Amino acid sequence: DVLLQRRAPTLSSHPGQVSFPGGRVDPGDADVVATALREAEEETGLDPTGVEILATLPVIPLAASNHLVTPVLAWWRSPSRVVAVDHAETVEVFRVPVAQLLDPETRFTSTITRMGHTFRGPAFDVDGTIVWGFTAMVLDALFDAAGWTVPWDATVERSVDL
Repeated sequence: DVLLQRRAPTLSSHPGQVSFPGGRVDPGDADVVATALREAEEETGLDPTGVEILATLPVIPLAASNHLVTPVLAWWRSPSRVVAVDHAETVEVFRVPVAQLLDPETRFTSTITRMGHTFRGPAFDVDGTIVWGFTAMVLDALFDAAGWTVPWDATVERSVDL
């Protein structure tokens, strides 16, 4: 499954959106893997000793907040209890089976209109929780790269305007 969280609606960056655990590199972090594990533990309570790092993916620019993101792909060898640790940052933590994300019935194209321009991207409806934007793009690209994507109807569009 995939570990996701819903960001607090009061955050200045991507408020209320579903995301992966993550954050900025701290001066004491040895590398981006250490950052990813620290952030996952701080935000979700995940026990990093049960995590096996599979790969560090290429840097992806996140235009909406002008950040450069280095995704760290990991296998949760020994899953631990997870929960929203700091409700000022994360309001919900949940796990989604990969099979559910691959189900064509969960897939649609998200649309968001800003300053007269409409942007489209992959999205997932996980039992009423919408995963869109950067998180959905990373999942979509990862599933494509792994050869796991099941054909879905990209002509089905839903607005995610906030």
